[in-house]
Amino acid sequence: MIIRKYSGSDMDEIAKLFYDTVHSVNAADYTPAQLDAWATGSIDKLGWDRSFREHTSLVAVADGEIAGFADIDCAGYLDRLYVHKDYQRQGIATALCDRLEQSVSGDIVTHASITSKPFFERRGYEMIKEQQVERNGVLLKNYVMIKRR
Repeated sequence: MIIRKYSGSDMDEIAKLFYDTVHSVNAADYTPAQLDAWATGSIDKLGWDRSFREHTSLVAVADGEIAGFADIDCAGYLDRLYVHKDYQRQGIATALCDRLEQSVSGDIVTHASITSKPFFERRGYEMIKEQQVERNGVLLKNYVMIKRR
């Protein structure tokens, strides 16, 4: 596996990975309606690309395909972290987070899904609050978490 900076040419593969990951990995913790609201199959590719370019954004490549991606802004907000459904539990999320956390100083905040909450807890993040967020008229539970440094 290699970790490299995001490139605009990654967007189509990232969009597919995002949809597939949400609909498979998160299926144990969210209803089909919640999964459909979270990952509709149509993202704002221009908006995501702009956001990735403004943040520190990394992709993990394994076997010639993107196995994961993540980004963090300069204020320490860890925005997206997704690992391909076929590459779960192989250290990819850990490797991406290690690099991103090193890229900023100060505390790091993320909004963790039910599925990812244990991962972040193992990394030393504390839950600040549980919240309900609305996506396409559907409520999804997640957690505001912080890693104090």
